[in-house]
Amino acid sequence: MRQNLDLRVHDRVALDEIELYAEMLSAVAAAERPLTVAEIDMVLGVRSDGAGRRELTQID
Repeated sequence: MRQNLDLRVHDRVALDEIELYAEMLSAVAAAERPLTVAEIDMVLGVRSDGAGRRELTQID
């Protein structure tokens, strides 16, 4: 086994997904009931266009 293997994550996409997952878990833990689709969209930062399509509301 390599002794100097760097195991830190350097993948920006993976880190962003982990952050979204953590935000979702926090919202679910704080809720007293199952979240609605609209509430999930709000947590994830997406909006519906009224025709059922969703798009990001914020891009970092």
